[in-house]
Amino acid sequence: MLDAAINELILFVPTAFVAAGVIVFLMLANFLARRNQPGGLTVARQFLLLCLLGAGLLLVIFSLPVSETSRGQILSLLGIVFTAVIALSSTTFVSNIMAGLMLRAVNSFRPGDFIRCDKYFGRVTERGIFHTEIQTEDRDLATLPNMYLVTNPVTVVHTSGTIISATLSLGYDISHNRIEELLKRAAEETGLEDAFVLVGELGDFSVSYRVGGFSDDVGRLLTIKSSLRKHILNVMHENGIEIVSPNFMNQRVLSPGERMIPRTFRNEPETEDTTSPEAVIFDKADTAAEREALKEALAHLQQRKEEIETTLKTSPDDAEALEQELEHLRLQRRQIEAQLSEEENDPPK
Repeated sequence: MLDAAINELILFVPTAFVAAGVIVFLMLANFLARRNQPGGLTVARQFLLLCLLGAGLLLVIFSLPVSETSRGQILSLLGIVFTAVIALSSTTFVSNIMAGLMLRAVNSFRPGDFIRCDKYFGRVTERGIFHTEIQTEDRDLATLPNMYLVTNPVTVVHTSGTIISATLSLGYDISHNRIEELLKRAAEETGLEDAFVLVGELGDFSVSYRVGGFSDDVGRLLTIKSSLRKHILNVMHENGIEIVSPNFMNQRVLSPGERMIPRTFRNEPETEDTTSPEAVIFDKADTAAEREALKEALAHLQQRKEEIETTLKTSPDDAEALEQELEHLRLQRRQIEAQLSEEENDPPK
């Protein structure tokens, strides 16, 4: 009985060696992939590792000491399970994969960009094959399925700059020419370029104005929007114009000449807020944007390194200068890889 059991175990020794070899190979492939891509595995590399895992599983099955009939039954069972899983989850699983590939092909946004999709607004922190993660204005992380981004319009804030605007309603008793002049002044004091004022709507009791201008500092989007509204309040109050709905006059007992302007406004010192809320709100998005920039720099260095190595083979006349540049590129590459490794080991809290 014992000899029979030992003989049975001996039959599985080749399978054990094959399984061990597959595990070592997959670990080595994963290590090399991460070494060549220190900023994280791309979708293509992840898919390749998944295919290698499937191939390794097939090798283990073919090495089992069983009959051809049993081996065929095992493969058939795996095929049925795989088909059932795909059939049950194909509606969302495959759809999100295809949507993820489509988003990467279009490449309309990348980590660090501000995007708005339906009711969601924030900065992109991660782009996966199934989902896209954004960091909202509350510093929360929202996970959006790629299919959701494909089926809904996505607005991307241009990295070179965007229009920042604010709206307000004022009564008909104030000339629109005067209002436009003051609103443009508020936009210019905010630091916006090419300031403009539009009359949005002529309501029953008030006129709706929209003031805006161009800003190339998209990283401080929330701060600049808040600053624009502050300057609108300051400019209007300094010039004796109250920002209040005419309906408010019917709900208070005031003399006709009384204004809704803070009494101590002119004596209050101007407070300068040096803190940037975006640094706290979008900390993970900032890290993702920096990591993306480091990846691009690393790819550029690799391309330049290959060009220099090709030049050294074809024209060795400038070998000394090229070798110095090559050594400088290697140093830069090590520094960038160290930065990427540090960011991965110390994620934002």
